[in-house]
Amino acid sequence: MFWTRLLSGVVLVILALLLIIPGGIVLLISTCVISLIGLFEYYRALDLQKKPAAWAGYLFTAVYYLNLYFSRNALFSMPKKAVSLYIWKGVPFEMLIVIMLIALLFFYVLSYPKYDIKQITELFFGPVYVSVMLSYIYQARMYTHGKYLVWLIFLTAWGCDTCAYCAGRLFGKHKMSPVLSPKKTVEGAIGGVAGAFLLNLIYMMIFRGRLTSMGMTEIVILSLLSMIGALISMVGDLAASAIKRNVGIKDYGKLIPGHGGILDRFDSILITAPVIYYLVTIIV
Repeated sequence: MFWTRLLSGVVLVILALLLIIPGGIVLLISTCVISLIGLFEYYRALDLQKKPAAWAGYLFTAVYYLNLYFSRNALFSMPKKAVSLYIWKGVPFEMLIVIMLIALLFFYVLSYPKYDIKQITELFFGPVYVSVMLSYIYQARMYTHGKYLVWLIFLTAWGCDTCAYCAGRLFGKHKMSPVLSPKKTVEGAIGGVAGAFLLNLIYMMIFRGRLTSMGMTEIVILSLLSMIGALISMVGDLAASAIKRNVGIKDYGKLIPGHGGILDRFDSILITAPVIYYLVTIIV
């Protein structure tokens, strides 16, 4: 199992490099596909994946990413006349959310009592929890110095996870969440937060010459604030565990050998990505 997890981890890192470094449409499409797979896993865990109403979530995901692309590429380089003829430059996010909710309510009412309100709520929650949260990887990559700063998401989430595991194995005594994750300890959590801080600080110091809009003060502040991101990444991990316990499954899938499904590997990334993105936009 260890070597399977290690090999899968190496493959994931290579794929991340191949998709995130070029950014743009390559990253947008790949993130959209990953979101759709993750959303399917979430719906499957709740036995909703084949429900007709689930298509509201799938379609929302596709339209959301398409809208994200156009809203960030408003064709400013085109002649003004061409731009004036360009119809879709992106719509407000709130509008897409409202449309999805209305679509789900249509399913709820027109097929009543096929769905109960709990299922409608779960169907609505999924695209926000998976698709929207994951999209911040793309948004961070397309931001100022995003080619370098996007990696803070992974250093914070996966770095915290790795450091917490090592610290927990060496010093762990006090259980952090005995019900949700018996193996996680307070000492491991402290080690994970400290490790995330050091990894982010070292990384930004290495690429300091490329981060021209950031001085040493901004680098230190962002590294310190990444500790908040590390704490929140643990919440994302435990939240995914809580959902699995609620529905009685061990893993969301078997897509990634030794790790499980997309949501098993990206559970902490889901919640860390938007946190790091907004911290970066505030500081940089």
